[in-house]
Amino acid sequence: MKAPKLPLNEIQRQRAVDKYKTFNKLSIESYDNITSLVAHICEVPVALIALLDYDFNVFKSHHGLKEDRSPREISFCAHAINSDDDITIVHDSKKDDRFFDNPLVDEGMAIFYAGVPLVDPDGFKLGTLCVFDVKPRDLNSNQIEALKTLAKQVVILFEKEYQNNVLTNLQISLQSKNNDLEKFAGVVSHDLKSPLANIISLLKIIEDENQNNFNEDTQLYFNYLRSATNSLRNYIDGILNFYKSDSLLERKNELVNLNVLIDELKRMLPIDEGVSIKTNFANDTVVLNKAALQQVMLNLLSNAIRYNTKSNKIIEVSLIENDTYFNFSVSDNGNGILPDNFDKIFELFQTVDNQNDFDSKGSGIGLTTVKKVVESLGGKVCVSSELGIGSVFKFSLSKQL
Repeated sequence: MKAPKLPLNEIQRQRAVDKYKTFNKLSIESYDNITSLVAHICEVPVALIALLDYDFNVFKSHHGLKEDRSPREISFCAHAINSDDDITIVHDSKKDDRFFDNPLVDEGMAIFYAGVPLVDPDGFKLGTLCVFDVKPRDLNSNQIEALKTLAKQVVILFEKEYQNNVLTNLQISLQSKNNDLEKFAGVVSHDLKSPLANIISLLKIIEDENQNNFNEDTQLYFNYLRSATNSLRNYIDGILNFYKSDSLLERKNELVNLNVLIDELKRMLPIDEGVSIKTNFANDTVVLNKAALQQVMLNLLSNAIRYNTKSNKIIEVSLIENDTYFNFSVSDNGNGILPDNFDKIFELFQTVDNQNDFDSKGSGIGLTTVKKVVESLGGKVCVSSELGIGSVFKFSLSKQL
């Protein structure tokens, strides 16, 4: 018996093998289907998908064999990957000086062998798709062609699974980072909101106590301070809501009375006598993620009030449903939005120059949160608007989730 030599590029080849060694349970069936098919086509009792690892021949699928690995030094496949041929065939191993006293041959398990190298996209031979028989024999041209074709399919499966593993690990990493950001946003928001609230309260007290003492310039400076603190408060609330939206999506669907939901939101919004919120629901009871819907509605209604400088602010919330979606709309008679800004307003931290009825600038986070939540629930959001007339925000939520 001749022990197989290590390939000249063994270090690089082994690194390539390491990429493909870990697979999930779903992939096993795919590989087993290939070895079962190969065994049937070639009419042999044993078919293997083998990876040449450091010291062992590791079988990713082993049809007709109980073992899942064998020592590399007695491996037929280790000889096959050293060959320049696209298939290695050993008709009778008892007559081949490389194998005649090999333990596998002595036990009568590996008299006939045929193996096709599994070549990755970088040209490294990872192992083989191979077949064994307990007697001397040959393969016909159709069987050889099938073995070569299915070997390519094995590599395709390897590569797809590797990419899936990379994406899965990336997703886990991103989720971990997102969780850290959410915690950070929560801590920062909590630590900033209290002193910020104190600043806003002190500004209010100072203004009230000095209504007749401020000159025009001083009043202007106080207006700037009030606007800046309100903007900072909006940013803090917006960031916290944006990162909290992921946890909202984990809530289960429940029965939601839309009229009750709108009444709850009214108590959370800055509504005065000039604000009118109407509803138009053919069916006011839906089954949805209530917390997520509440967050979307809160952002849209808040914007409808904020970006409306008219004395009478009219907002209407409506619902039209079909077999697949709940289609909501929130319309207002506000200031409107230029068509060039329809996409921009849904981007994080993007704001447009738009007069509002409050003493602060928008954060550019609220509509991004709306888009994130809606799309995560299987829907879409869009806007139509006309300057001076008003805007209509439409969003759909899937009934299937």
